[in-house]
Amino acid sequence: LTRHDKWLCMMYPRLKLLQKLLADDGVIFVSIDDIEVTYLRLIMDEIFGKTNFIAQLIWKSRQNKDNRNVTNVSIDHEYVLCYGTKLRGCKRKEEQYKNPDNDPRGPWTSANMVGLATEDARPNLHYDLIDPNTGINYGKPAKGWRYDKNTMTRLIKEGRIIWPDTPNGRPRKKQYLADLAGSYTGYSSIIGEGFYTRTGSNEQLQIWGEVRFDFPKNSGLLQELIEQACDENAIILDSFAGSGTTAHAVLNMNKADGGHRKFILVEMMDYADSITAERVKRVIRGYGEGKNAVEGTGGNFSFYDLGEPLLHGDVLNENVGVEKIREYVYFTDTKASLPESHPDEPYFMGVHIGSAYYFYYEKQAVTTLNREFLHTVKTKADAYVIYADLCTLSEAELEKYHITFKKIPRDITKL
Repeated sequence: LTRHDKWLCMMYPRLKLLQKLLADDGVIFVSIDDIEVTYLRLIMDEIFGKTNFIAQLIWKSRQNKDNRNVTNVSIDHEYVLCYGTKLRGCKRKEEQYKNPDNDPRGPWTSANMVGLATEDARPNLHYDLIDPNTGINYGKPAKGWRYDKNTMTRLIKEGRIIWPDTPNGRPRKKQYLADLAGSYTGYSSIIGEGFYTRTGSNEQLQIWGEVRFDFPKNSGLLQELIEQACDENAIILDSFAGSGTTAHAVLNMNKADGGHRKFILVEMMDYADSITAERVKRVIRGYGEGKNAVEGTGGNFSFYDLGEPLLHGDVLNENVGVEKIREYVYFTDTKASLPESHPDEPYFMGVHIGSAYYFYYEKQAVTTLNREFLHTVKTKADAYVIYADLCTLSEAELEKYHITFKKIPRDITKL
């Protein structure tokens, strides 16, 4: 396999899982460089759907040029691929809207009226514009006007044109705040202004007194992205947590606006405790000294080590323990926590939306869903989902008793 093949083989199953975990109205951001961005776009189109592509954002990650590159091109950016529903946009700067002339239509700002097309391409946009009150002819820009003569005539009659005092000036249009849809404008595809990897390193210097993680992102960049995708009660998952910048960003945002955002960090390298979790602790408690001291954000988190895998190939891993297996099976079927056990029904798990769930499993024996087992079922329900190694009931019997048979381990959902 080539380098790209190996990378795709690593990423594909992870992205498939993340797609399952993503909320219906959620957004996923993936930071990537020039080397793999083309390949990543293809697999994300396949997994998340082309119609759910939002943008390929450009992050200016480097402030100073790299003069050591053999191509003599300084790569000063990375990409952030974005899939999901939509982004929020940027809060409109309403303070720029004024009403110095007491216009009854309310606050306004001046907007450009120069076009973008040559006269050959759009001849209807190329004409002399004359102030009907003063007779001043402002000529026509090289790229024409944004509006044809009919629209421009209407704007003039409505008093929406701002006329300069001299022919050398450029007429502009009054853009009224009341005419704009909503209080948000578009989010620029050029992101993270001022949030270079260098500023990410400076954060580490403040926290630890040294840089412990190469090419880190600044928490401000993550705050910017989270703000675009999430409300104040969102759950933010970072499956390649690194130094813990995502948690840092979430904690800062909650402190600033009183939000209740939650974070889930996943890191499989051996620094998950010493760097990732340690950073989160220090952000919560506060870090730095003297004038560089940063007040803690407050909050809390839980730390978990990855346990035994549920399956070894197609065989249940008995080291996990039957109760943990039951918890997993019940949750993947119902998205609910496993209720307390019933001593008189050891294989019964619980009832969810009218269906009773049974996990008929023994470590040292093969279990069979048969008529004998049915006689042990005491819980009354509209339907039954029963896991077992084998089933000797006929299709007619399964249908008669509203039973769905699931074979262990084949039919256990694999996340």
